[in-house]
Amino acid sequence: MRDILFLGREAGQLLKERGEKIAVAETSAGGLIAASLLAQPGASAYFAGGAITYSARSIRGLAGISTDEMRARGIRSSSEPYAQWLAEAVKAKHGRITWGLAETGAAGPSGNPYGDPAGHTCLAITGPLSLVRTLRTGNSDRVENMWAFTEAALALLVEALQTAPRQKQDGAEASEQR
Repeated sequence: MRDILFLGREAGQLLKERGEKIAVAETSAGGLIAASLLAQPGASAYFAGGAITYSARSIRGLAGISTDEMRARGIRSSSEPYAQWLAEAVKAKHGRITWGLAETGAAGPSGNPYGDPAGHTCLAITGPLSLVRTLRTGNSDRVENMWAFTEAALALLVEALQTAPRQKQDGAEASEQR
């Protein structure tokens, strides 16, 4: 399973050490990001929930984002601004949690209606640190891209967890609470 189980384990351990929770929204990764995080023992300590926001209906129902809102803001799906908005929305939907992670792209074999080629995805994490990235694999193989998108999203999460300041809890550092 490539590096996704290793990265999921690393992210899970970091989230547990920090005493933080995450929610995930993904489109073209199809649930592999959430599955990688949930495959770890003790995932309930850090995984708040997730959504596969693959269609306009699921984006509206699961993330609370409508296509009309997207148009009004001049934001299109599979873009960095949309990935950031989706990460913020999934985080907000899960209440008082620390992190939101989103992936939105075109797995293939063809591109999306916005002109992005197969192998294009945008990733975003929001929380004590916000990061946004675009990945273009140059590959039209749907399954290979799903794996690549998942690896990139988990690597971005690990980077954020290793870099971000720890959140204070009741006047003390989260790490001192454990």
